[in-house]
Amino acid sequence: MRSSLVLVSSAVLVLGVGCAHVKRPVQQVSFDDMVITGDLELDKLNDEELFAAGTSFYAAEDWAQAARYFSRICDFHPKSKHRRLALYNAGLAFEKLKAWDDAYAKFLELSDPKGSGDALDAAFRVAEVLYHLERHADAVEVLRVIADRPDLAVDRRIEARTQQGICELEGGDLDTAERTLRSVLTLYTEHPDKDLIDEYFPGQAQFFVGEIFRLRYESVVLDANKSTEKLAEDLEYKSELLLSSQGHYLRAIRLGNGYWATAAGQRIGQLYENMYDHMANAPAPADLSQEEQDVYRAELRKKIRVLISKAITVYERTLEAAERIGSQSPFVEETRASLKRMKELLLAEAKAEEEAPAPPPPPPPPPAKGRGKGVPHS
Repeated sequence: MRSSLVLVSSAVLVLGVGCAHVKRPVQQVSFDDMVITGDLELDKLNDEELFAAGTSFYAAEDWAQAARYFSRICDFHPKSKHRRLALYNAGLAFEKLKAWDDAYAKFLELSDPKGSGDALDAAFRVAEVLYHLERHADAVEVLRVIADRPDLAVDRRIEARTQQGICELEGGDLDTAERTLRSVLTLYTEHPDKDLIDEYFPGQAQFFVGEIFRLRYESVVLDANKSTEKLAEDLEYKSELLLSSQGHYLRAIRLGNGYWATAAGQRIGQLYENMYDHMANAPAPADLSQEEQDVYRAELRKKIRVLISKAITVYERTLEAAERIGSQSPFVEETRASLKRMKELLLAEAKAEEEAPAPPPPPPPPPAKGRGKGVPHS
């Protein structure tokens, strides 16, 4: 239990030095308010006891207490042999608490992007915390220094470069992020011994290239006020971006990391679901007649059902793969909810199609010319 000692505010010191026969003026000296706080419970523990307790709290996932005990070592035991590890563990505990500024302060004291061991690990953590603080440009600079090191193992350079690309993407620079992430994939593809590289980060890089194309796909708005020809061009371009995004997600799946394979599968289904929403809610082109608009909607409904069916298929395969490899992530739950929603939507579409009036029959073809009306060939 944390306790504190508070001194009385505005303490007054009265000086009355003199003798009975001589009256001297009284002088008052006032001090500013002062509060002294301390952790009396931890004050009696040495660094060994603090480190043991902090380690126990961390193992029990009591992040607040772990941060408290490790921070005590950092602040009051500067010569402790445990201080560097206490700094790192306190940073991790603050991360768990999403106390990003406190985590940053702890990691920064250890960090050296040109160093090794815990100094290099702390540099990665500094970049992670900067990402959460939305200081993306600062994170990019730290990661670039790490990724540019020729002396560093290839897997660590790939890790740093992948995170650099993601920070560039979050900072809004899609083109630079794409170049950075593609450089990761090139490095991975051309490396002669892929067994030295964890497929997690190449899978993450491939996934986020897919994310870049997904963002570009979503930026294309189908505007019914445009001409039919222009609307068709926009739809074709949007479809091309969808296929490009899907292609990168599929490559992420093929790299074989369970987490990013599941995430990519969920995103592919989401692409088809998103395309459905765009097409289902977009009004018919304004330059069509009423009859042409009816035909347009009838044809659109057929394509919409195809999109729903594709989304369902992708979601089902993603869940099957996740269950097979035992993958548990937020993407799995999102996929399960999306599959349920798409199945309900498919049933609703089928019911609406059954209840819709049949379109009018097409007009008869014009009479043949040149040989007389209704005269067969001889």
